[in-house]
Amino acid sequence: MTLQQLRYIITIVNCGSISEAAKQLYITQPSLSNAVKELELEYGVSIFNRTSKGITLSSDGSEFLSYARQILEQTDLMEQHYLNKKPLKRICSISTQHYAFAVNAFVNLVSRQENDEYEFTLREARTHEIIEDVKNFRSELGILYMNDFNENVLSKLFKESGLIFHPLFVASPHVFISSSHPLSSKEFVTMSDLEEFPFLAFEQGEKNSFYFSEEILSTVPRKKIIYVSDRATLFNLLIGLNGYTICSGILNSNLNGDNIIAIPLHTKEYMRIGWIANPRVHLSIFAENYLEELKNLISSDGLLLCSEE
Repeated sequence: MTLQQLRYIITIVNCGSISEAAKQLYITQPSLSNAVKELELEYGVSIFNRTSKGITLSSDGSEFLSYARQILEQTDLMEQHYLNKKPLKRICSISTQHYAFAVNAFVNLVSRQENDEYEFTLREARTHEIIEDVKNFRSELGILYMNDFNENVLSKLFKESGLIFHPLFVASPHVFISSSHPLSSKEFVTMSDLEEFPFLAFEQGEKNSFYFSEEILSTVPRKKIIYVSDRATLFNLLIGLNGYTICSGILNSNLNGDNIIAIPLHTKEYMRIGWIANPRVHLSIFAENYLEELKNLISSDGLLLCSEE
């Protein structure tokens, strides 16, 4: 085994194919394939499942990837300490539902990076896509919520995908509305208060299901519904159409401005927001630090973090 072979494996996983990885590594595809086969023979495992549709990590490959990342991270730290080498280019991907606090934590973390080079990805994605991203190693973490309504369905999906849900905090639902909205002066709002206003929700594409909705109370009948695909559009429509959406209530005026406010929604419902990951894959230092930023931001907003058993 060589460190270069381990870097090959990680690049293939990040790219999703041997051919694309070979391009990024500036080597031929046969050379890269041979390097992987030599590693598999040496350790007696099949790192990748190979089909006519391409390659995917095998069960053994998930575990191997975790060890490979740990070895390379520790090697990088040793070289920085003893050889004064520049840190390696950091690469990490996070997938999340459309939460302002998830973006805020990402901003806080990236702004503190001292590396000359890094390549980070933050995907604001549909619920099913988040699960697929983490399952297929496109992202290390996925941020989403569960409650009584969707828990059985999502828990089954997590189990089938080999993922674990880690709760972060429990949020009382709020509505996001514009600061000039007719309801903006109220201490709290009810569903009947919102009846005449357009409800804004994130569309879920082909996997559209009430269980995948990012907004709780998704089965409540509404007169006016507008589906959007990104948070910027949703915020613009909140202001332009006096619309509303249902969310966790965490906002940061430094990033989101003062045009959008959060008002408590009178309901017995709740949102248990957390993160999913593959327990067999070692989280990178960046992913672990991102979780710490999330926890710090949640605590600073006065919310209690969940303790994991």
